[in-house]
Amino acid sequence: MLRVVLKTYSPSRWDIQFLAENTVVRSKEFGMTKEAKSVRYPIRLLRYWFGQQLLREEFERAGRSVDVAEIGVHVGQMLEFVRSAPGGFQYNRWTAVDAIIRRERLEQAGYSDFLEANLEDAGFALEHEYDTAVLLHVLEHLFHPEAVLKRVAAAIRPGGSLIGGFPVVPGLFAGIREEQVRKTAKPMGHVSVFSPARVRRMAADAGLSVEFMSGAFLMRSKGSPMENSAAWMRLNLLWGRLFPGWPGEIYWLMRKPAEA
Repeated sequence: MLRVVLKTYSPSRWDIQFLAENTVVRSKEFGMTKEAKSVRYPIRLLRYWFGQQLLREEFERAGRSVDVAEIGVHVGQMLEFVRSAPGGFQYNRWTAVDAIIRRERLEQAGYSDFLEANLEDAGFALEHEYDTAVLLHVLEHLFHPEAVLKRVAAAIRPGGSLIGGFPVVPGLFAGIREEQVRKTAKPMGHVSVFSPARVRRMAADAGLSVEFMSGAFLMRSKGSPMENSAAWMRLNLLWGRLFPGWPGEIYWLMRKPAEA
């Protein structure tokens, strides 16, 4: 059984070695704690690593330069991470979408277009069509993530994709947990809680299909000596695949149907 899982589970074949050798993510400017930067395989980097690997497969699938919209960019860590990975890829447009656009910092990171917008405004819409949209650790900050996902999906070309991720809990506890976080949420804090079942419902409501979904880790401890071990990283990835609702983080790729 384990052998079958390892053969069919894409992250078991994805490159993790460049995490240990990556100088960009260990620079003073990259937004990650000193503890996480001190180890070879920081679990915290999985939020960018899953996105980068799924994007890489999308670029290979397209076989051409693509247009990307990234929703919720902060200071551009995602694109910095993507550009630091081996192999590289070509993109025509990489649009930064956020409530506050730090334009000078984002231009340095490689973004080509900018859209400053309130994502939960009923009039929010992307201004161009895209092959792929990235929504990493942004939907949990929104009161109506399903509505935002639909608006983003509307701007994706047929056959294109949405790639995202956020904290996850088992479906049995998601509703209770969401009530709790909304009572105590600070400005810009987490107000929505997700389970694997909610991910599937969100996709279906937006007319998308879930092609990939996986939890990320069994346990995370910033700067732990265990995070110097490639085997520990692989074990966390396998655990996430087997138990996507385990409290931690979940990552996914949703596909828009191709035109008939």
